[in-house]
Amino acid sequence: MKLKHLLLMMVAAFLFVVLTACGDSNAPGTATTEPAAEATTEAPADEPGDAEQVDVNIALISHSPAPASTLNDGSFNQGAQDGILRFAAANPGTVHNFLQPHEASDEARIDVIADAVAQGANVIVLPGFHFQTSLYEAQDIFPDVHFVLLDASPRNPDTEEVRVAANVAAIHYAEEQSGFLAGYAAVLEGYRSLGFLGGLPVPAVVRFGHGFVQGAEFAASELGLAEGEVTIHFEYLGGFGPDPARQATAGALYASGVEVIFAAAGGAGNSVMAAAEAAGASVIGVDVDQYHESDSVITSALKGLEVSVYDMLVSVANGTWNGGRELRFDASNNGISIAMETARFENFAQSDFDAVFARIVSGEITVDQSMDSADIVTTLVTVTFVE
Repeated sequence: MKLKHLLLMMVAAFLFVVLTACGDSNAPGTATTEPAAEATTEAPADEPGDAEQVDVNIALISHSPAPASTLNDGSFNQGAQDGILRFAAANPGTVHNFLQPHEASDEARIDVIADAVAQGANVIVLPGFHFQTSLYEAQDIFPDVHFVLLDASPRNPDTEEVRVAANVAAIHYAEEQSGFLAGYAAVLEGYRSLGFLGGLPVPAVVRFGHGFVQGAEFAASELGLAEGEVTIHFEYLGGFGPDPARQATAGALYASGVEVIFAAAGGAGNSVMAAAEAAGASVIGVDVDQYHESDSVITSALKGLEVSVYDMLVSVANGTWNGGRELRFDASNNGISIAMETARFENFAQSDFDAVFARIVSGEITVDQSMDSADIVTTLVTVTFVE
């Protein structure tokens, strides 16, 4: 593998010379060209046009081949794509492609990054923690490519060292705040038997779940509910892809009396939605607004995938890129939320959301970011953690 990557470095250097000399910005793209939806959060970056423009050729790469990861996953990849489409709509002629590795491995991910560079990409968007170790190496192999890494930072697989090179922007989100809002809304809406089904216990998913528990506890306290009146079943599904077994897990929870499940599970959320439809129960979606995925979705815990990707593309185009750092999107910069305009709530009102959101922004409500479930202490809500 090391020899292969040495060869990649040599190829990368050659490509840089060729691409610099040729300057071809009109290569055909394979992504759709429909206009992007409006961003769900405010973009602090300057709009394109404020400085000398740089031609942007974008590659969005999934962490695994289909069906484990797809472009229209109704979740993480799609949220990143929305940011790309928004940028492309404002910059006609932008080249943007979606690529997938042939297998789910670091070597295959580095190979597909090399393919993207060979096709002319100078900005590569990598959604998800799966890329943290492959990008640790790729950021040095391709120093002239801008990398936008979502939900992770480049990490040495041997030493766990985190190093963000100057050509990398590592984007993080306050999932615990978004999860808090979801749990708070669920209890104020009137649900008392709740479930959380995460894909895998990776940091972003853990924060979603722990925030969900804290939000439910806070709401139970505000409503003066009795100890044990609200319950949460907390479990990980073992993966992010749709699967009949994962649908069966959700179905069993609904059959046991669970009224609503927060599915922080990527494509596996569609399996939870199928179970909810069969049971006449409810789901809270994740990452992007998933109301259109199923009538069972009452709201979604959002993070600013679209706006964060868009912001980074604008900075490349304007020549204002400031990489080599980790960026955090949270309530204070409208980087997280829950879907309200499309919500199927009957009791939880916009005024309820506005009030609790403002308290998070002000710091009056602080949501614990702990990765250890033992740190998430509840006195009113009964939580069953399933290993």
